[in-house]
Formats: sequence, C-alpha cells, structure tokens
Amino acid sequence: MAERDGPIYDRLARVPEREWDKGAGLDALLKGAREPFVLRGLVADWPLVRAGRQSARAARRHLLDHARDRPFTVAIGPPGHDGRLFYDAGMAMNFRTGTGKLPDIFAGLDTAEEQGEARTVYLASIDIPSHFDGLDEANPIDLGAREPFKSIWIGTRTRIAAHNDFPDNLACCAAGRRRFTLFPPDQFRNLYLGPIDNTPAGRAVSLVDFDAPDLAAHPRFVDAMAHAQTVELEPGDAIFIPSMWWHHVEGLEPFNILVNYWWRDTPAWLGQPQGALNHAILAIRDLPEEDKAMWRALFDHYVFANDGTVTDHIPETGRGVLAPLTAETAGQLRAYLLRTLSR
Repeated sequence: MAERDGPIYDRLARVPEREWDKGAGLDALLKGAREPFVLRGLVADWPLVRAGRQSARAARRHLLDHARDRPFTVAIGPPGHDGRLFYDAGMAMNFRTGTGKLPDIFAGLDTAEEQGEARTVYLASIDIPSHFDGLDEANPIDLGAREPFKSIWIGTRTRIAAHNDFPDNLACCAAGRRRFTLFPPDQFRNLYLGPIDNTPAGRAVSLVDFDAPDLAAHPRFVDAMAHAQTVELEPGDAIFIPSMWWHHVEGLEPFNILVNYWWRDTPAWLGQPQGALNHAILAIRDLPEEDKAMWRALFDHYVFANDGTVTDHIPETGRGVLAPLTAETAGQLRAYLLRTLSR
C-alpha cells in the first residue's frame, strides 16, 4: 500500500461521472445533491485551462495578468520535503508560512524549474476577488443563484491530508492533475483525526499517511477504504464534494492549479456548527458522566429532535429562539453568546 500510484487506488471505487449541459443542467445537478460526482470538461473552455495546457509558465502568466499588488500567503517546505503538508514528529507543522508578492513567488518557481529543483510551494485557499482583478470574469462558471466563496489553490506536487468542509464544494482542475479520495461523512472514526485546534489549514485532518498506511496504529483505516471513492481530474474537469464529505487531495504534476466554489444552501446568518462543537467541548465534555447524560438529552430535545414537544405548549409570540430562526433572532442569539463568552 506504499506505492503512490499503486494498488491502494486501483482497488477503490470510482467517483461517479455525470453528464451536464451548459444550460440549466449544472444547476439541476447541484441542487440538493448529497453524493459526490465528476463533471468531465466542465471548464475546459477557460483561458486559464488553455494556458495550463500550454505550459506551467503560461498558466502563471495568466494569473499574473490578473493579480493584485498585495501580499499572498504561501506555504514552503524545507529542502527534501515530500509535498505532504502535515505535522512533524512534535505535532508542529512540517512547513513554514510566509507572504510575498505573486510575481516574486512565481519567479522562484521559474528558477526552480530551470534548475530542476523539486520544491514544495503551496498557495492555499487564496480568495479570488480580493487577490485577483477580473480572474473570475475571465474564467466564468454559471452556478445559478448561488453566491459562492471563490478560492484558488496553486502549487507544486502536494498531498493534503483527508479533511472535510461544511459548505458544498465544486472543485475545478485548471492546470496539472488532481487526485481526490473521498469518504462519506460517517467515516470520521476510521480516519483517525488529529486535533481540532492545531491543524494545517483550519480543519481537523486524518493522521493516516495514505502513501504508507500504518495499519498497526490505524487498523480501522481498512474499513474507511472499503467506503472510499477516488478519481483523477485532468485540466478542465470538476468534482462536486458535498458538505462534510472527507477528501484527501493530491497535486500530481510539478505545477497544479485548482479553483473552488463553496456555498451553503442555508442562510448565511446561521452559525457555524464547528463553533458549537468547540463550545460544547469547553462547557460540557469534561463534566461528570451523569451531567453529560442530562445535557445529551437536552441537546436531543432542543436541537436534534426539535419536534412539537419543544414549543407546542408555548404561545407563538413567546417562543423566542425556540421558533424557527430569522436573521433578526439569529443576530440576537449571537449577541447573547458573545456576551456570555466574554465574562
């Protein structure tokens, strides 16, 4: 199981491929989707994709044509780094993070390519509107009424540990090749997640090395792989990753670009579930077992069941935040939480 292009991927199920058209077909495919799928050639007409097919430098020139004059955050691996952006033996990051202007970062990549150096350089989740002028307009996609967060990932050969995200995600391979290995949301116990407050990029990640799984330390990973799906994306291809699906992502070429669109079908004023989990760890996890049992029942009552027994006996005008939230009542609840957390 240690070969990067070997049997571990050959034995996995493939992410299903779906047909699409340039009219309402994409919107219809995405609406309410809860399973991943691949759309071959979805953005093959992008100028960025055409530039990337010419060369890595041509793709970088296209980005530089639109780059704003501002710092970009970049992760850089030390000499001999294998592209796995992860922890070191002491659970610190095995890469350093800095900032620089995009022309300078790309000049370093040009030099490394000329000299045949294998370096790990990664610009992760760069917000497109704030860092580029007109890049998204030059490389458009019709997502209907969705108002997505748009980000771009630029780098050399990399391996990003399996993690998940709360929004839905349409990821478009613009240059190079990307391999995705996906797991359903319920596989978190079999992925051996690391800490949630010390992470490579803000989300808890699997501690399993997919290139060389240590099954003595991580025996349940075998069960995770039984539920895994994998796919390699060529330039112009896209993959839809539903909310909370775990995904391990590899940049397979010396230079790779991925463009992501993230959105939620729920209102933007709702809170982040991860914040609720963090608060529960602070307030509930270390209570005595009998107290935790009582709070588990209250969470089931107010949050997960949330049926008529919660509010039927309360006049509608007096239900407060127990009624379906609105932007106004969500704001009031958020303000209350901020006041209590600041005490």
